[in-house]
Amino acid sequence: MVQGSVFTKIINRELPATIVYEDDDIISFVPLRLQAPVHLLIVPKKEIYTINDATEEDMKVLGKMILVAKKLAKERGVSETGYRLSINTNEDAGQSVFHIHMHLLGGKKLGPMVVQEE
Repeated sequence: MVQGSVFTKIINRELPATIVYEDDDIISFVPLRLQAPVHLLIVPKKEIYTINDATEEDMKVLGKMILVAKKLAKERGVSETGYRLSINTNEDAGQSVFHIHMHLLGGKKLGPMVVQEE
């Protein structure tokens, strides 16, 4: 595993985090800056910088991220009321850590994903 991102440091237990799920491929934890009452990051343990860097070999882990999100949304009580899954790719989309990760957001009515222009 490449030693680079802050998420890799969390995976390797070099930085603390509130981990809510972990298996051989995926880790999920509470981010430092919550954007909703339910906000979790779902991260593959393999360090993939952006979605643009994903390969066909990554297909299984990318799909598994969605299934882990579904499980965590149900556990957190937002599967019926609604939740958002978001993966930001590069700076203009708001990616700040270059190790792909999925945001699970819920627990309140979420606004539009981008500012709506008239």
